[in-house]
Amino acid sequence: MQAPTGPPTVSPENRPYTGRVPRKLQKPRPPQGARLAALRQEAGLSQTELARLVGEPQQNIAQWEQSNKPPRADAIPKIAQALGVHIEDIFTAKAPAPRRSGPAGKVRKLFEEVSKLPRRQQDKIVEFLSPIVEDYKKKRTG
Repeated sequence: MQAPTGPPTVSPENRPYTGRVPRKLQKPRPPQGARLAALRQEAGLSQTELARLVGEPQQNIAQWEQSNKPPRADAIPKIAQALGVHIEDIFTAKAPAPRRSGPAGKVRKLFEEVSKLPRRQQDKIVEFLSPIVEDYKKKRTG
């Protein structure tokens, strides 16, 4: 029996990826996912940072932002707390009403940790940061 000669034939399903093949059709983000993405961006958080705060994999955050399915019921309160909004704000199109004022993202998380420190240590941090903030205010207004 003779071995076949010439280049092997490759079926279309098994052809290697080339740059000419489009990756994926871009679809508009569904309203539910767009709302969650907008709230996350307004809070100044990346998907990875939100995932860490909520205790979920980043892939879950991405999936919830790309689909019209809401997050799991056990994750919704954690997401609302991390974003600084009420649970209802995640599902409504109105502007979010922040529950607390203050810095967003990493700075807010840091200040939440500082608030757990003993009063004496909190006072030292305030004593250190106050001149920096005052100097910034003077530069902005002056």
